[in-house]
Amino acid sequence: MVLNDTSTRQPDYDRKAELRAFDETKTGIKGLVDAGITEVPRIFHLPSPENLNSQQPELTLPTIDHRGIDNNPIQRKEVMEQVKGALESWGFFQMVNHGILVGRVGWIFMSKTLR
Repeated sequence: MVLNDTSTRQPDYDRKAELRAFDETKTGIKGLVDAGITEVPRIFHLPSPENLNSQQPELTLPTIDHRGIDNNPIQRKEVMEQVKGALESWGFFQMVNHGILVGRVGWIFMSKTLR
């Protein structure tokens, strides 16, 4: 999958209209994967740091560490709250220390795109 940062800088790009159209499909990210997309849609691109307005806070993708959630119920609850917050504010997040082998993650994505 390709992420092309130049697409969000096009003068005729209407992010709000594109986001509204995406929301109206009611298929979500799964619909994009099922459709076999090969590029990350522009509505999900983050502006590069040099293009950020100085008044805009720095945008950082939520990264959630899953270490210890199998053995510690308090840690598990904290991670679930982080996941909930990330999904409510961003719609997605990056997981680290999840225990899934990189090769297996790649296999999962490939099996979805080959259908």
